[in-house]
Amino acid sequence: MNHLLLRPVAAADLADLHRMAAASADAISSLPNDEAKLRRRIAASLQAFASPDDASGEETYLFVLEDTSAGRLVGCSGIAASAGFFDRFYSYRNEFVVHASAALGVSQRMHTLHLCHDLTGATLLTSFYLDPAYEHGPAAQLLSRARLLFIQAHAERFSERIAAESPGVTDAAGQSPFWDAVGRRFFGMDYPEAEAVIGGRSRACIAELMPPSPVYVALLPEAAQWAIGQLHPVGEIPFGILQDEGFDADSYVDIFDGGPTVEAPLASLRSVRLAREVTVQAEAADGPRRLQLLVRPARERFAAVLARAGDQPTPEDTGAMAASAGERLLAVPLQPEGQA
Repeated sequence: MNHLLLRPVAAADLADLHRMAAASADAISSLPNDEAKLRRRIAASLQAFASPDDASGEETYLFVLEDTSAGRLVGCSGIAASAGFFDRFYSYRNEFVVHASAALGVSQRMHTLHLCHDLTGATLLTSFYLDPAYEHGPAAQLLSRARLLFIQAHAERFSERIAAESPGVTDAAGQSPFWDAVGRRFFGMDYPEAEAVIGGRSRACIAELMPPSPVYVALLPEAAQWAIGQLHPVGEIPFGILQDEGFDADSYVDIFDGGPTVEAPLASLRSVRLAREVTVQAEAADGPRRLQLLVRPARERFAAVLARAGDQPTPEDTGAMAASAGERLLAVPLQPEGQA
């Protein structure tokens, strides 16, 4: 396990990153399958990690997961410091309204979707991709959870509110039933085209074209109703991890495909609550060893591994991170407390 290393992206990672972007599902990953865009994405991340100045909120950070035994990248994940930094970040908020008539003795509780920008300014988790060959091991835990500890360690650079979009359902042709019923009516383009043209959820054209009035879910086609809050299969693993962390998945859905948008206060998340500072010891102490996430929190030297270690890990435990005796790390147990 500790041959898997999560680290900041480097300029030399471009070819591997392009390979992963090409392998990810169309309209699912926020990682563009375009070499020039990826090069700019890497440059922006390098600048964000290296900048000693106070953060502005426009920073984007990209992490890559390296299998050091195989000598290749097998995943990536990212952080946008402030959603909608250059414009408002739009979502649909789930609400319920009651329509009643005393004369008729009828009362109906109706599900509605309200266009909003409540999540503008929240820190956004982005760009999750994991090689399918690694999906059934612990790699996804490392890829998703470690970035939460990066946010915690550098809290002055991020919002106290964290959000993440998850991909909604699409058919075999890449079309979204939710988009076909709602967005297509106002944008006049199909789902893949809208994703490519708009390129995000924070553009002014969304507010310019979408109606501000609530969408009554009961008036949508059945397929679109069913799609609201539903996941594309590729999102199940990262979504499950976010739920385990304590994210709320009931309040917001994506304006494009209706997939769930989760959010939570940083301080309430499991990895943040259970994180403790440990000192790397030259020799292993007696005591139980359990699966842990070990993180070097320093911004430019950030690194994370999964390891079976005691309460105070040794350099050997840190594997590909290669931490030295006396170095201070953050540790989070991945198993329930008390389980060996």
